[in-house]
Amino acid sequence: MNTSDIKILLVDDEPDILEIVGYNLKSEGYQVFTANNGVEAVKTAKKVTPHLILLDIMMPEMDGIEACEKIRKIKSLEEVLISFLTARGEDYSQVAGFDAGADDYITKPIKPKVLVSKVKSLLRRLKTEEKADTTTKIGDIVINRDEYVVFKGEEKISLPRKEFELFSLLTSKPGKVFKREVILDSVWGNEVVVGGRTIDVHIRKLREKIGDHYFKTVKGVGYKFVLDESEK
Repeated sequence: MNTSDIKILLVDDEPDILEIVGYNLKSEGYQVFTANNGVEAVKTAKKVTPHLILLDIMMPEMDGIEACEKIRKIKSLEEVLISFLTARGEDYSQVAGFDAGADDYITKPIKPKVLVSKVKSLLRRLKTEEKADTTTKIGDIVINRDEYVVFKGEEKISLPRKEFELFSLLTSKPGKVFKREVILDSVWGNEVVVGGRTIDVHIRKLREKIGDHYFKTVKGVGYKFVLDESEK
């Protein structure tokens, strides 16, 4: 995919941010669309189907968290990358962002060149995902990496991007303990800084959707995916 084909939706209620960040992204060749509140963000996202959304949290009419949740429920936007770009750097704010379905969380202020680098890092996932079109079966669980869907028996389970990538990693080697630093590097990338509770939040979500007994915590080390003997 050429840079000129990539569409980025920038959402912020500060005109200066829209202008400065928008200019730097356009200079890289990206198509840039803007919105100044959550309501407009949802409408614009439906209209243009962006590849990436950079989303502020504190905005009028509808904040970024609610906008992210609404976008994630729209079928045509299930695959869009969403990163918060906000001055809210607290852990609880980051947890809320990832709970809402975000792929990344970038705190302001940030130098334009650094932001562009992070955007490129996020968009590299699109190229990786274009190749990840295989289907894997583990017990009664089928993982479709092309559609980002998991089937458990006859039940279809749709997972947000990061939950799917974490689940895909753990199920790549059932029984293997994946260290926390390996998970962070594999799922979020070593260029992305996330809060310490990020993995725990995503594991909790997977347990709720797929089943608590599949995920084992190894204290002080990390997590592993396990199957009962009857499921193998």
